[in-house]
Amino acid sequence: MNRTPRERMVYSAAQLIRARGPAGIGVREIVEHADAPRGSFQHYFPGGKGQLVGEAVLWAGDFAAQWAARYPETTRHPTPSGLFAHMVKPWKDEFAKRGYERGCPVMASVADLGGTDDPLTTQIRTALDHWEQAVTQELIRMGIPRGRSRRLAVLMISTLEGAIMFARLRQDSTPLTTAVTTLAPALIP
Repeated sequence: MNRTPRERMVYSAAQLIRARGPAGIGVREIVEHADAPRGSFQHYFPGGKGQLVGEAVLWAGDFAAQWAARYPETTRHPTPSGLFAHMVKPWKDEFAKRGYERGCPVMASVADLGGTDDPLTTQIRTALDHWEQAVTQELIRMGIPRGRSRRLAVLMISTLEGAIMFARLRQDSTPLTTAVTTLAPALIP
């Protein structure tokens, strides 16, 4: 895919946030990772690093939402437990191929900023809400009532984020497998 320098910087910021959180990365590092012209940062992000980090987190939320929305394309008979396994799969693949250095940029941002009144918390909430809404919609399409779908979406995302944290800490993807098998009975419609 041919990305513009701006798109590359947003993507690079998301990838770097995954490893070290927003506080652990600098603008110069993002620009270099994106292979973008040095002077382009101010042009594309007049709001500075905060604007770029906010857009990176929103990008991550959109990515997660789109991944959830693609689940029906992967099966003839969508189920809630199948959706959760679909949500877990890229993490198992990531850890098997690349190791455990990088986690979810949304969770990394929450860890850095979640309990503060930083303006980025609004964008973090928006990213998480978008992801939650996508999972909720998929569950509703499976015939689960809206209220239960919302609660299950929160449970699924929370469980996934916790399993990612455990997997990274232990350098072992077993927590992801445990989450899929243990949560499955709770996801029966």
